[in-house]
This record gives sequence, C-alpha cells and structure tokens, in this order.
Amino acid sequence: MDCDIPLTMEGIHPGAGVGCLADALRDYQAMVFSIALHCLRDRARAEDIAQETFLRLSTRLDSLQSQEHLVNWLRTVTSRLCIDEIRRHPVRRALSLEAVPEPAVEGRETDPLLAEHLRRLVAELPEQARLAIVLRYQEDLEPREIAGVLNESVHTIKSRLQRGLAMLRTGLERVGVAP
Repeated sequence: MDCDIPLTMEGIHPGAGVGCLADALRDYQAMVFSIALHCLRDRARAEDIAQETFLRLSTRLDSLQSQEHLVNWLRTVTSRLCIDEIRRHPVRRALSLEAVPEPAVEGRETDPLLAEHLRRLVAELPEQARLAIVLRYQEDLEPREIAGVLNESVHTIKSRLQRGLAMLRTGLERVGVAP
C-alpha cells in the first residue's frame, strides 16, 4: 500500500488488516461523518466529531485486531462522541404544524419530496431514538450490534427503535402518507 503512516496491528499479517491510517480514513470517513451528521444535524459539528474520531484512531491503531474490529470501534467512538456533544450542547427545535407542508399528491417511495420529509422526521426524533434508527437502517446493524456499540441492553435498543418508528409513522400519517 502507498501509505506514509503504517497501521500496526498485532497478530495480523501484513496486508490482512486495515493497512494504514490513510486507508482507514479513505474507507470509513463517509460512514463516520454520516453517523455524526444524522445524529447532530449540524455539518460543522459532524465534521468536528469525524475529525476527533480519526484523531483517536491514530492513538489506538495497535489495539485493533481486524477490519471488523476497526469498523465496530469507529461506530462506537462516533456514537459516543455524538452523545457527549448532544449533552454539552442540546438543541431542541420545535416544529409547528404550519411548517409541515400538505402533500399535493399520493407519494411513492422514490418521491424526492417524501424522502426529504422522512429525513426531516428522522432529524426531529429524540437523540437516542434517532441514533438507534440511523444505526439500524442506515448502517444496517442488528439490535444486538447496536446494543454493543452504545453499551446498552438489547431490550433498550428495541424499545428505542419501536418508539422511533412509531413517531415516524405518526409524522407520515400527519401529512397523509400511509406507511
């Protein structure tokens, strides 16, 4: 690999691991940034979280044992940094009913307006439910894996997913879209 910063991982053959910090950054920066952006709903804060995540990765390279370990570590650190950021700077935006547009026609799943409305509904979810929804449906993690990333019980994660999905359904029904 053409990399100036080697990634050393004990017990892994050369080429079997991530390879280097630059490769990890290239391969996973979109995932890390996406989790942070969906959780924080603020591009600048999401960029800061992504930068801090990779800064922490640079000090932990020798402890990672595999590609899967790296991905799980990145998701965990990103999620926890987002939670810390939300606790430091809580943002609660109220959305009035007048701000929600009425649908002009029956929507389809590929409808860009429906997709935008769904993105807004996800952004309005409480932080914990939003993070669980993003990890489940964007990152395609199972509830057991989400519980490991967030250091919560599987039951808690399933409850957050159910409540989050119920809120999304209610929001879609409010504008006349049957889920």
